[in-house]
Amino acid sequence: MANFVYLSKERIRELEKELMDLKTNGRKSMANRIAEARAHGDLSENAEYDAAKEEQGLLELKISKLEDLLSRAQVIDLTNYPKDQVHILSTISVKNLNNKKVFKYTLVSPEEADLEKGKIATSSPVGQAFMGAKTGQIVEAKVPAGLLKFEILEIQ
Repeated sequence: MANFVYLSKERIRELEKELMDLKTNGRKSMANRIAEARAHGDLSENAEYDAAKEEQGLLELKISKLEDLLSRAQVIDLTNYPKDQVHILSTISVKNLNNKKVFKYTLVSPEEADLEKGKIATSSPVGQAFMGAKTGQIVEAKVPAGLLKFEILEIQ
């Protein structure tokens, strides 16, 4: 049986919208490109046709992966999580005690992680260190660059 993937409602909506766009606009556009390439004559020596068919395969693979992800998606219900501890979907302010900089992170599933947007995976070394921590607590995360120490300033 497939493993569940925990996602926020917003992320599920984004993925559903992307999937619908790929199935409608993406497939229509791909069919047009293949028809156009087919019109260029002999298919056995038609590189444009071969490239379009390969792109079609990649499009279908992406659609298949999105369908699989959405079929396993579970919305995270936060009602059972303690408000004073860091958990998935917590937004936290932390101070990196190594460089004294303050960061704001939201802990998310690996499928939603995006460090540029301040979303870190609960399964990452830093995310694991934060899980279950409380305000004022010092946590340590072992990363390839060494040991990072953080103070939890605020949990939202």
